[in-house]
Amino acid sequence: MKSICHSFPKWVVCVLSVASLLMGCEKPRPADAQAERKVLYYQSAMHPWIKSDQPGRCTICGMELTPVYEGESGLDLGDVVPLSATAISVLNVQTEEAAVRPLAKTLVVAGTIEADESRRRVLSAYVGGRIDKLHVNYVGAEVKEGEPLAEFYSPMLLQAEREYRSLAGAASADLRKAAALRLRQLGLTEKQLEALDAKPADALTSQILAPISGTVVERNVYAGQYVMEGEKLFALADFSTMWFQFPVYEQDLPWIRAGLKVDVTTPSLPGKTFIGEITFIDPNFDNSTRSTRVRVELANPPVEGRRLLLNRLYADGRIQLAAPEVLTVPRSAVIQTGTEAVVYVDQGDGNYARRELQIGRRGDALVEVLAGLDAGEKVVVNGNLLIDGQAEMNRAFTRPMTQPMTPAVPDGDLPPLTEAQREAVRTFFALVDGLGAALAADDLERFNRDAVKAHDAAATLYAAFTGSEAWQPFVLAVEGGSHLSRVTDLKEARRSFYPLSTATVVLAQAAQRNKSAPVELKVFRCPMTKESFPGAPNRAEWIQFQPTVRNPWFGAEMLECGMEVK
Repeated sequence: MKSICHSFPKWVVCVLSVASLLMGCEKPRPADAQAERKVLYYQSAMHPWIKSDQPGRCTICGMELTPVYEGESGLDLGDVVPLSATAISVLNVQTEEAAVRPLAKTLVVAGTIEADESRRRVLSAYVGGRIDKLHVNYVGAEVKEGEPLAEFYSPMLLQAEREYRSLAGAASADLRKAAALRLRQLGLTEKQLEALDAKPADALTSQILAPISGTVVERNVYAGQYVMEGEKLFALADFSTMWFQFPVYEQDLPWIRAGLKVDVTTPSLPGKTFIGEITFIDPNFDNSTRSTRVRVELANPPVEGRRLLLNRLYADGRIQLAAPEVLTVPRSAVIQTGTEAVVYVDQGDGNYARRELQIGRRGDALVEVLAGLDAGEKVVVNGNLLIDGQAEMNRAFTRPMTQPMTPAVPDGDLPPLTEAQREAVRTFFALVDGLGAALAADDLERFNRDAVKAHDAAATLYAAFTGSEAWQPFVLAVEGGSHLSRVTDLKEARRSFYPLSTATVVLAQAAQRNKSAPVELKVFRCPMTKESFPGAPNRAEWIQFQPTVRNPWFGAEMLECGMEVK
């Protein structure tokens, strides 16, 4: 025995010692006391999830199973998954250290290039009159500030001009100032006022001048047209500076700040990149899209008589984001299920512990860790999905037991279901069928709405089978896969649904063979689910009330892919 113990690592010897204490080996008991005690099950001290209702050896390490007696809890390693060196090699388990380092991300956005709203002007008629002549008679014409747009005849304006000219001289200075104010109210500029004394006395029209340099974007009048006071004549826009506006979603807002450089490209100018800065972040958040608008100012120089960037163009932007040094882990290390983020930490000697993290910003290759991990700890970056699957099995099979983990009688001899059990099974099958139908319809919102009901439904099912030892293993497996939560995408939804669907299929088939199925249903199998979700098996099964195949693993992509399992 001494030589055998020396052949194991120290942690194995410790586990064996703890197992001996937990399983009642701390002091010898009389033979008759041992005989009177009931054996609940047999468990592997090396691999606690390996249990049996009969004596034997561990299917992994070959060690003899240890009995766990009534009143004992057995050995439970909790969320630690031990792997042999062979398993680590086969699974290609790789680890990296959590480290404090810069966090970088490239944010790709899409939006539109629009006119600078602060550089737009609308010209309206200050007074009623007639457009005698247009100097600019088409939309798109480039004009400079002070250039004439139209010749305008207005009896009221003409009379006010004549009164102003007639008041020349020091004696009527105050009256002339009042007349000048009147002319400015009628639309004349300061330069027009200065030139009014030199204007020919027989001139009947006044000019409408461009208030800014820019492009005519609207022309609402023609030569000879009469207009009323306040009527819109022209609209001008200065396209020398453009706005690139795009939505930023709430998960990216922690990165965004004014002054960041943005590289903007548009399909209308292939190979050309415009560089601008973020100048404004809209404080009005849009609840319907969970985003807000961000503005970038871009210079728009003229080339060969036209502006390069046109109004309302579609454009893409790339923003190089960076954060100061923070604690990070590779993105591949984090398993995200709804709001829960999990990594597996290398404990040494082939042990991997499940650890929940509080995560912050997500970079291109790294994720910020706010809590749950220390710098220097090694996390699994490859093979963690398979380790997580093993951990789920461990949690299902290492909880306290009052019955064997395998059926005590063949499936065909399972006792018939009571009416209460039939009702519980019927309700649970309906929930699982609904979850599968939601995935088949690619309806993530419906799946999330029903997923949170799965655990309570499984608990009700478990309660209905309390005391039924023959059915208990099937129900335990279902309960182990029922811990669903809200997820953010369909692949994650299908991944979380797989354990529940598999366990439900086993229960349904047992009920069908026993002729106890409380509802007519079919079991279908998809033979090509490998690409359905990360870590998916080559094939997967599901139950369905509807006789026509509705594949939950691919949805609309391959809705009718599947065959019935008899």
